[in-house]
Amino acid sequence: MPKHLLQRSLLCSRRRQSALACQPEQPDLCRLTSATAVLQLHPKTQPPAKRAFSLGVVILAAGRSARMGKPKLLLPWGCTSVLRHLIKQWRTLRADQVAVVCAPGNPAIQAELDRLRFPAANRIPNPAPDRGMFSSIQCAAQWPGWHPTLTHWAIVLGDQPHLQPRTLRRLLHFAASHPAKVCQPARSGHGRHPVLLPKTVFRQIARSTSATLREFLAAHPRRIALCELDDPGLDLDIDRPEDYDRAILLARSQRLLSIRDRASRPG
Repeated sequence: MPKHLLQRSLLCSRRRQSALACQPEQPDLCRLTSATAVLQLHPKTQPPAKRAFSLGVVILAAGRSARMGKPKLLLPWGCTSVLRHLIKQWRTLRADQVAVVCAPGNPAIQAELDRLRFPAANRIPNPAPDRGMFSSIQCAAQWPGWHPTLTHWAIVLGDQPHLQPRTLRRLLHFAASHPAKVCQPARSGHGRHPVLLPKTVFRQIARSTSATLREFLAAHPRRIALCELDDPGLDLDIDRPEDYDRAILLARSQRLLSIRDRASRPG
């Protein structure tokens, strides 16, 4: 090969080597694939997201039911007891924790909870139920067994199994829309039960010196929001046998109206 061609060939070869040396290093595809697999198999653990509205339910079952003559929560309701109906109702409404306040000296309620396989861990004892309903609410507020993620509590009486499910759903929606308020269903402007309490207010009950829930709420009028609802059951508490009979008739009539309403809807 002529000398000038050989020199040109050497010069081109050096230029190609110089260009290759300046190029960035290509990734090792095998190593990259392996690293990606490791990331997929071992994702970074994230804490669970806190729900904006997480409900605990306090079912009051420590009363003596003196006017009824027998425990109200053990009365038949449909195919079960009032107590079982309330527990199932609030679980269906997606309560995150349901607890029952009961008196240690009431073996009948304890036996029913055992029969229902209701967890002993969610039973709140009230050692002095004769002090009244507010003592049971205070026991619930002082109880250390609540899930730490709960944001609100519903105080549920043991004598309102006849409330319509849509009434409770609307109340829960209302409370979620007013998270800082004490929310009550109302009829004709009068506050009724169940009462929904945000965490800050529920914790205040634990050390309150009030004698009743009404007295406690009266001291915080600006915190109360009423949800007006057209449910006649809000005006009825089962205190006496005749109240129980009225509640059964009311529940039956509401069920029939609900069936007719669904049947009349097109499609």
